[in-house]
Amino acid sequence: MSNERIAERVFRMVLQGRTEGIEPGQFVEIAVPGCYLRRPISVSDIEGDRLTIIYKIVGSGTARMAQMAAGEEINMLTGLGHGYDLTQGGDEVLLIGGGVGVPPLIYAAKRLRQTGRAVRVVMGFNTAKEVFGEEVFRSLGCDVTVCTMDGSYGTQGVVTDVIELPAPYYFACGPVPMLKAVLKHVGTNGQMSMEERMGCGVGICMGCTIDTKEGFRRVCKEGPVFSADALKI
Repeated sequence: MSNERIAERVFRMVLQGRTEGIEPGQFVEIAVPGCYLRRPISVSDIEGDRLTIIYKIVGSGTARMAQMAAGEEINMLTGLGHGYDLTQGGDEVLLIGGGVGVPPLIYAAKRLRQTGRAVRVVMGFNTAKEVFGEEVFRSLGCDVTVCTMDGSYGTQGVVTDVIELPAPYYFACGPVPMLKAVLKHVGTNGQMSMEERMGCGVGICMGCTIDTKEGFRRVCKEGPVFSADALKI
């Protein structure tokens, strides 16, 4: 339906097709012409038969995705992985996102707000040119704080600089260093979405396996969302 740039090297793509049963925190696998492996991208929103993804150009596959135009057909596997359990937490929850870890939290915020729960959002980026999503969270009625490492937008610093303790139950997604910092600062009272390079995306190749306190687990199948207290990071 559309494919537009929303921040530096960051694009939002809206697709029309089957969306039944897709939950916040799950991902899709997109077949990119000229690339052997599919590209795993988290789901940012579902509205009827429209699915939104937000992705960043980091290599040849996502660079080719950025050239896709409205009207093209895409071969895609949907509803993959284990998403967030939004029944956890109290009347107020905290969403913590870093960079392109923000997109799945948009869909999570939408679903949480539909149940009447209060949602606080803390997002971290390197610089103002990379910031996106703030207006969407605010339109959903969330309380939003944006941090940038260089101070060019919002509060200067990282997400843990602005998370007040004791923090409510949280849902997080972002780079591992951010997740490590959150775990140290906030504790284990939450859920974290992990990132790993994937081969098949459906649990067969074992290429995305990580070591957890419960043994080895596949990010594409048992994850990408794990209980924070189960992670070894």
